[in-house]
Amino acid sequence: MEEIGVEWQIRAIRGATTVSENTVEAIRAAVMELLDEVEARNQLDPTEIISATFTVTRDLDAVFPAAIARNRPNWDNVPMLDVQQMHVEGSLERCIRLLIHINLRVSHIQVCHTYLRQAQTLRPDWSVPQPGVLPPTAVKSQVR
Repeated sequence: MEEIGVEWQIRAIRGATTVSENTVEAIRAAVMELLDEVEARNQLDPTEIISATFTVTRDLDAVFPAAIARNRPNWDNVPMLDVQQMHVEGSLERCIRLLIHINLRVSHIQVCHTYLRQAQTLRPDWSVPQPGVLPPTAVKSQVR
């Protein structure tokens, strides 16, 4: 139902995480954690999501991330796609990336891109602080 006088804008939200091993359980835990964070930090209503694309590195093939997301409340009608991330030698392993396109009210000015676990190194400027884990910039300064 469209609200009168409310302006909408299509926005993109990025995110990424890593898993410790190529198992259904490890991938499920990582995807759920990532989607929990993305939803909470952006106060998302999944019914406003236009589409979601998951990419996985070539070392992850135990389960499709979209199959996991489809079991979340209100995600069953979100068009989703799983694709393999282009392999670049030396790039982050066991990584799941996410791109969501969503309709947001214009008043919803800022989106929070969510990078968890080892994926924090991909975009330290967008990383989510985790209890007991030093941010990548703090680790770099301690290594010097």
